[in-house]
Amino acid sequence: MKRICVFCGSSAGSGDVYQVAARRMGHALVRRGLGLVYGGARIGLMGALADHVLSLDGEVVGVIPSALAEKEVAHPGLTELHVVGSMHERKTLLAALADGFVALPGGFGTLDELFEALTWGQLGIHGKPCGLLNVEKYFDRLLAFLGYAGEQGFLSPEHLGMVLVSADPDELLDRFAVYTPPSVEKLSGLEG
Repeated sequence: MKRICVFCGSSAGSGDVYQVAARRMGHALVRRGLGLVYGGARIGLMGALADHVLSLDGEVVGVIPSALAEKEVAHPGLTELHVVGSMHERKTLLAALADGFVALPGGFGTLDELFEALTWGQLGIHGKPCGLLNVEKYFDRLLAFLGYAGEQGFLSPEHLGMVLVSADPDELLDRFAVYTPPSVEKLSGLEG
């Protein structure tokens, strides 16, 4: 692995604990020689994460849609900044540049990016690890829902196992290093 894509909020959240966690994630990446790929913004958790990695002389690659860059949200000091035409292009390039995906706390955008990465993994489009940095149990309710979806027959145990979870960045990255993607032979419910 060379780079990890981190999805996280353009807001800072309610409490310093989320910014501290973003900096801890950044520190773990740099300590392992891993570059950061992220959404390219200078605000919220995204900005805190990028700033910390840059302060440690780490590599930071941002990908931001032109509409957001024009609103002066783009981080001006990154190693590389790719300005793309749409959110779809952003997600495609983030996935191409990264060897794994971590979600920190965030809102709709973070969840959208996370679930697209998981869906692509489920379909065998990529075999990259996807994980949640479960800061202060932020994702516990989401994990409970995913478990319920499994109980109701909408997610197999194999696909539920794709979601790697830890409150500790180093433990999460250790799990990334030994991740084996599920085999994709046939999707349930599809005949032919």
